This record gives sequence, C-alpha cells and structure tokens, in this order.
Amino acid sequence: MTGYGKSMAEIPGKKITIEIKSLNSKSLDLNLRLPWIYKEKETDIRNILSQKLDRGKIDLSINFDVLDSEIVPVINKAVVKNYFKQLKEIAGELNINADDQLLATIMRLPDALKTEKPELEEEEWSLVKDKINESIEQLDHYRKEEGKSLEADLERCIGKILTLLKEIESFEGDRITRIREKLNSSLIENVGTENIDMNRFEQEIIFYLEKMDINEEKVRLKKHCEYFLEKIATEPPNGKILSFISQEIGREINTIGSKANDASMQKLVVMMKDELEKIKEQSLNVL
Repeated sequence: MTGYGKSMAEIPGKKITIEIKSLNSKSLDLNLRLPWIYKEKETDIRNILSQKLDRGKIDLSINFDVLDSEIVPVINKAVVKNYFKQLKEIAGELNINADDQLLATIMRLPDALKTEKPELEEEEWSLVKDKINESIEQLDHYRKEEGKSLEADLERCIGKILTLLKEIESFEGDRITRIREKLNSSLIENVGTENIDMNRFEQEIIFYLEKMDINEEKVRLKKHCEYFLEKIATEPPNGKILSFISQEIGREINTIGSKANDASMQKLVVMMKDELEKIKEQSLNVL
C-alpha cells in the first residue's frame, strides 16, 4: 500500500528533514538517500525499516540544511609552505621577482585548502533515529487509513457477488424446465414421437440435468465468500490468503458459468467475474 511520512528536527547549526514513501510491492525493497555524514549508519537505518515494515517499495531520504557554517575550509599549512618554497626556488633560478601575488597564486593550487568534516555525534544520531521512527509511524497510519478504505471496497465486491448468486437461484427452476422442453422438442423433431422410449428418455434427461446442477458450486462459492470476509478481519499479513481464496471463488464462478446454459444466468456470471477481478487487483495491495 502507498504511504508517506515526514519529520523534521533542529540541532545547533543544522536543520534535518526525513521523508519516507512507500509503494506496493510483494517484498521489502529499500532505497536510501543519505548525506555523507549518515552513510556509516546505513545498516542501522535498514534494520529499523525492516523491523517496522513488512513489505513495499520504500524510499527514505534524509536531508539537512546548514544554519551555521560548520564546515569551514582550513588552510593546509604544510602544503602552502611546500608550494612557497618550491616557487621561491624556481623564481630564483629564473631570476624572477617573487612579489605579493605569489601567495594568492599558491592558494589557487590543489590542496592548498582542506575541508575538515565533522563526525556524527551520538546525540544527533539518537535524534535522527527518533525522527525516522516518527516518520515510519506516520507512514503506517497513512497505510491503515488506506487499508480501511480497501477493506470496505473488498467487502462491497464480495457482497455484490453474494447478491448476484441469489439472483442466479431465481432462474434455476425455469432453466431446468426449458432444457427439458428443448431436448424433448429436438428429439421429437429428429426422431418422431413413435420412436421415443420415454422411460429411457427420462433416465437420460435426469443424468444430463445432474451434470448441469450447480447446487454444490453455489454452496462452495458462498462458503468461500464468507471465509474471505472472515480473513479480512484478521490481523495482517493476510494478503496471500485473500489471494488464494479469490482463486477458489473464481473456480466456482467459472464452473457455474460453464453449467449455466442460460443467457440470463451467464449475464450474472459475467458480472460476478467483474467483481472478482476488482477483488484480485485490490488483494495485491493488502499486507
């Protein structure tokens, strides 16, 4: 499921911003964007995320703005002295006057200035950890709200399938009568009444109609739907279970459709399949 969390913190000289986003994924896929000062804590951050989040494509970024100049370039005295000594020697050999511009020239040479990077203080890392956990809590809350909407949508789809199943029952009585009459008329038309063994005909029609009976499929479909609603209410992770149940629901719907032999019932079966496709798609987002 999608989610978003953001937290901010300030320490002397620095403003830190932590953002975390999630998209649906079958596994936990972590992508971290960290400033150099937090690189040493990447493993710890990954452990925090993996302990709190089951799956999803997770993007976490940490940025900071320097409020005071904490990274100040420092003159590399040893390098500057060495440059100066060498340039003075070269100037003497070439009979060139070394004027006041010599130092300005040296300061533009490589490594004349060095940047001393401060180490990550334990207090700062402790604060960043707290803010990461705060961002995760926000993301989790976002996911839960989306989950409630998802649950309601899944329940609506299952409810629609059960309603369509009841509508199918209203066509069953007429369906058997129509099939019997159709077979009888076809037999009379092709064979003639005098050549029909009615006892044999009744035996065959009973055998044929038994193959077209959908009572078992209706019972199983109803049970699968009820089980689906039951598993929605359980603690996560239950996404895979819902996916398996939806496959069983699909089998029963397909069997009912293949046995229907009735245009009105086929129409209802198509509508049930449409609701099932919505369920399958949404089940992929369930943790």
